[in-house]
Amino acid sequence: MFLAYGFMRRIFEVFERYQTSVDMIATSEVNVSLTVDQSEHLNEIVKDLREFSEVSVEENEAIICIVGDNIRYTPGVAARVFKALAGVNVRMISQGASALNLGFVVAGEDLRAAVSALHSEFFSELDPAVFDA
Repeated sequence: MFLAYGFMRRIFEVFERYQTSVDMIATSEVNVSLTVDQSEHLNEIVKDLREFSEVSVEENEAIICIVGDNIRYTPGVAARVFKALAGVNVRMISQGASALNLGFVVAGEDLRAAVSALHSEFFSELDPAVFDA
């Protein structure tokens, strides 16, 4: 995709043709990573994408989102997240599109450990201003 004008449009035209929504996307100069929840037409989508790109599919992945008011503008949140996830392989990250969440993908088998580690990091001491009993 490097310097390929219209490449993203071509990708999304394929997903539109099969009425399949993209949940999360991350891009670089030469790669596009994305997730879909609905895999009904995945084989057809992959076939069409392979007409103009290299495609690989990874199954049994999980999306985790950290949600909070102005999370994008709160220094240190990402550092706390990835410190908590030191033992988990993070496969994809998407953050810039929202001030409210930080999303990332992990292997499905790592989901419980990742969520448990995040809960320990962020909820071991509850903020009384947020969690007033």
